Amino acid sequence: MNVEQKRQALGKAVRAVREEQGLSQSQLALMIGSSKSHIWRIETGRVGVGIDDLGRIADALDTPVRDLLTF
Repeated sequence: MNVEQKRQALGKAVRAVREEQGLSQSQLALMIGSSKSHIWRIETGRVGVGIDDLGRIADALDTPVRDLLTF
């Protein structure tokens, strides 16, 4: 699995958990102090995610980081 595929897998996992919880991209962005466009870029695999952002996303979604890393 290359880096792009890993980004896409992470993005799909974030989107799936966010949607399961009924949150919009805007709501998640507000929860982590980011922008809706940044969440969109993460969910589509267009940007890498640093450990700080990954931790904030996992905390906001009340899910362990390992559950977002499906690769």
